Amino acid sequence: MAKVRARSDNKRLFFDFYYLGERFREQTLLIECPENRRRLERLIKQIDAEITLGTFEYARYFPESKNVLKVAELKALQATYETSRPMLHRISGHPTVREFGKLWLEENEIRWRRATKSFMENHLNGYVMEEFGQKVVSDITRADILAFRTKLAKVQARKAGTTLAPRTINAYMMVLKSLLNEAADRFQFTAPTNRLPNLKIPKTEFEPFSLEEVFKIINAVPEDYRYYVTVRFFTGMRTAEADGLKWSRIDWSRKQIGIVETYSSGKTETTKNEGSQRYIDMNGLVYDALVAQKQRFGSLSAYVFCNSAGGPLDSTNFSKRVWAPTLKKLGLQIRRPYQMRHTAATLWLASGEAPEWIARQMGHTSTQMLFKVYSRYVPNLTRRDGAAFEQMLASNGFIKTIHAPVLGDDA
Repeated sequence: MAKVRARSDNKRLFFDFYYLGERFREQTLLIECPENRRRLERLIKQIDAEITLGTFEYARYFPESKNVLKVAELKALQATYETSRPMLHRISGHPTVREFGKLWLEENEIRWRRATKSFMENHLNGYVMEEFGQKVVSDITRADILAFRTKLAKVQARKAGTTLAPRTINAYMMVLKSLLNEAADRFQFTAPTNRLPNLKIPKTEFEPFSLEEVFKIINAVPEDYRYYVTVRFFTGMRTAEADGLKWSRIDWSRKQIGIVETYSSGKTETTKNEGSQRYIDMNGLVYDALVAQKQRFGSLSAYVFCNSAGGPLDSTNFSKRVWAPTLKKLGLQIRRPYQMRHTAATLWLASGEAPEWIARQMGHTSTQMLFKVYSRYVPNLTRRDGAAFEQMLASNGFIKTIHAPVLGDDA
């Protein structure tokens, strides 16, 4: 998918797009601002359309780019491959991965959410097309796929000295497997991805904040975002749910928040599944925060949390310009804003709330996630390590004394 992006160092805008199975980036001299971004986005849409139609000429748009020579070499290789492709492939009538991939994306666009569509496009049009774009779908073997996975494991990641993580590799493999499985069903050949296991992924480390840290953050964050942070810490809302929340979904009389929409990647959509649609009960802190937010910004926008223009908050902007600087100022470990959701779960568990109620608040269909992931943080938050159970035994006469902590040899 063709995009306009901004460099993190000098804020200059650049084009980022795929062509002939390769990723290209072309720098501009324009600084990030709404006017410059709109100007370049019009241009990138035109480039994207010409690539789709097969009329794109790289040198016409970027005549001074060193990539002009690279494009010429890719076209020469493509022409050589087409003329030397085995006759068997022509007889089979099966499409190449590039040909079928385009059709596959178009057919699924109607059922995929925007984020899913973007995920599929980005992963398909990157390394997958580079490796398999010119190959006929029925000609790809299991050995080809395993070799591709090995190659991905050696790709340098953005962070210096690291390679692609297993989770990232699995994402590329998932997209490739989905495409080839559909092609196998349609063209009646055996999918080479059958029984191909994923790479093992290290357990995700959840890093919730303590209650003391929560209030430090709330008091230190810029005032315009204080109520936003408060609501997220004490409702467990996902980022897209909080950013997409509208005043019409607040039930003041019942003190409930209706979660039915999300805002992400510049678009408002319904929640990803029925389980995510729910009502969140407001505690006193959340209710007061929303009342204060209503008084300050209620007349500005239909969105509860909005920018100065009345539009939804930009999660990336919040993370980089508000969240991270606040944690740094407090001397806290930098972690994603999503940890506010994990914090809500652990604090609820630590306070003794019913797991079933917590699951409903979080939008989980069962309590499995709570016991599998969050509950392991509760001992740290409650300072209990089995002593509570021993206290119960002692108070009921089943044991005579509560054992003191074991002292070290040098005590």
